[in-house]
Amino acid sequence: MNEPSITRPGWRKLPASAMGVVMPLLLSIFMTFIVSAVATLRAIGLAPDFVERWMSAWGLSWVIAFPAVLVVLPIVRRLAALIVETPKP
Repeated sequence: MNEPSITRPGWRKLPASAMGVVMPLLLSIFMTFIVSAVATLRAIGLAPDFVERWMSAWGLSWVIAFPAVLVVLPIVRRLAALIVETPKP
């Protein structure tokens, strides 16, 4: 079944070879956004400067997380393959 296209008319999609960078990029953005929000909220509560401090924490954590995901993802895939049975053709 084809997935619905979310691109706008006239926009071109990246080639399939970009998936190895785009997937970790998006994953690192969403995960650091959520985790930094929780950590900042827990550390300072709903302080008047919460959003400013959260965005600062998020930016720093993403700069570290994205390269880390690129390095760690192949290792995680190998470990997962040891645990999960792969489908047979």
